[in-house]
Amino acid sequence: MPANPLAGSIEIICGSMFSGKTEELIRRLRRAEIARQKVAIFKPAIDERYSNDHIVSHNEQKLRSFPVRSAKEILQKSDEAQVIGIDEGQFFDADLVEICNALAEQGKRVIVAGLDMDYRGKPFEPMPQLMAIAEQVTKTQAVCMQCGEPASYTQRLTDVKERVVVGAKGMYEARCRKCYEPREE
Repeated sequence: MPANPLAGSIEIICGSMFSGKTEELIRRLRRAEIARQKVAIFKPAIDERYSNDHIVSHNEQKLRSFPVRSAKEILQKSDEAQVIGIDEGQFFDADLVEICNALAEQGKRVIVAGLDMDYRGKPFEPMPQLMAIAEQVTKTQAVCMQCGEPASYTQRLTDVKERVVVGAKGMYEARCRKCYEPREE
């Protein structure tokens, strides 16, 4: 059976907070732009930390993006794009998996960055499902803010118990397995 000539791909960039996920996403998207590919970039509308209409890394690199309220909007707004970038994938619902698959089946390169675990150290859906179907998975690590070792966990520093709390420095820090303090709620 011949390969699908339109088959695209799904790439996942995952890890803890402060591990360079958005920075890596921006690097890949800029390379696609240099190659004169049509790029569309999306972020969840609830993420207003640094900008309403840009994806922004913690080191202040940024690219213009479309804020969307649902994964279905990504499918509707990416007709012309060859490369689709999606930041903060963990803030989308389970539809993101189906949407990414549909885009890849249309021959598009889909790159999703997001947390693979929540602050409790539990898989943060829909990222694990995306990692399972992706052609490429890159796991980034931060630096543990306690001991300086490589860090894969996100430590929440506040008593807020909701799973989704958009925040940055002061609310979260990167921790290694040894320094991470699990919280069951």
